[in-house]
Amino acid sequence: MDKFKDIRPYHDEEIRPVLDNLINDPDFLSSIARFYYPRLTGLFPAFMRRAAHRKLRAQVANVHDVASMQDVIADYMDKMILDTTTRLSNSGIENLSDGRNYLFICNHRDITMDPAFVNYMLYHAGHSTLQIAIGDNLLKRPFVTDLMRLNKSFIVRRSLKGRELLQSLKLLSEYIHYCVGHGQNVWIAQREGRAKDGNDRTDPALLKMLALGRRDLELGQSLGELHIVPVSLSYEYDPCDQLKAEELYQLETTGKFEKTDQSDIHSIVTGMIGFKGQVHVAFGEELAIDSNEPETIAAQIDAQILNNYVLRDVNYVALQELHKLGEFAGDEHKLACFEAAAEAMDRIEESTRQKFLQRLDAAPAELRRHMLLSYANPVFNRPGSDPQSRAA
Repeated sequence: MDKFKDIRPYHDEEIRPVLDNLINDPDFLSSIARFYYPRLTGLFPAFMRRAAHRKLRAQVANVHDVASMQDVIADYMDKMILDTTTRLSNSGIENLSDGRNYLFICNHRDITMDPAFVNYMLYHAGHSTLQIAIGDNLLKRPFVTDLMRLNKSFIVRRSLKGRELLQSLKLLSEYIHYCVGHGQNVWIAQREGRAKDGNDRTDPALLKMLALGRRDLELGQSLGELHIVPVSLSYEYDPCDQLKAEELYQLETTGKFEKTDQSDIHSIVTGMIGFKGQVHVAFGEELAIDSNEPETIAAQIDAQILNNYVLRDVNYVALQELHKLGEFAGDEHKLACFEAAAEAMDRIEESTRQKFLQRLDAAPAELRRHMLLSYANPVFNRPGSDPQSRAA
């Protein structure tokens, strides 16, 4: 495992020393204090750092290995689920075989909560928890890197160039193959970056990367060794919908979006503490790969992710609002989807409609179209666009 030391999560014997350093890190303590008590931390920074240190030390007093760290994280998840969701459900998990490990390729809506929800379902069903792929673009501070690696995350080095990047991707693929072959489940997003517009599509380049770890095999055989299971995550409300719309609007109007050092951290925190409503985690079936074409395999993954995505009333409210704006003029597919969804739209509860419209009205006017599209696009993307797939 030494060859993976720079990218892998921390091992049992490394957990306690890293935690001890972390809870004494002034930068980390300041961030925790600002997160929980922003006003008091501004007035009394040193006092609030000491308070954060005492609280954290007590919370991790009994953590001594990966398993006990996962137990602490599960407690945090329980509270977060209680505070920010109205219902959390899953389907398909019964199809996972005991004694087999999988690579879960998942649609990507939230930086930290996507793998957290998948992990939570596996944990409570008695399956091994995940090793989680995370891009180094999110690891701008040393304490963030430590936090992620404490939570079984491994690093995807996206910032490299040329030959260094190729070598890094090969090492990453070898590590994923190693994990699946040695008793670990793995989570990775279906493409780099979140789907900010609600369009969930697998990047064929991801599949080429995954096959690098066994270049002695054909691409389909290499991917087959990973036991790929597509996973579809459906959030009733996206806590970051306005932040994503702002990015899309800036790209549309200026051609660029300038991220600050705080942008990703702001998205992470908003995704964690923001209201999500109903959340569903749908585990698909293990992929039967009979092709060596990454585009063909990507389409297989997409078919499961899009079919298993749970559509809710808010998706259809967004569809109606876009129709009022004349958004579908000249687009036969979108018009057909709108007409096919008539029955589903008739069943929308007025309280749900008003709640969504209030959320929309709270956003700046120029962002609302992008917000609506992010909720409506899963309807357009459903194979067959069948409104009967809507959640009860």
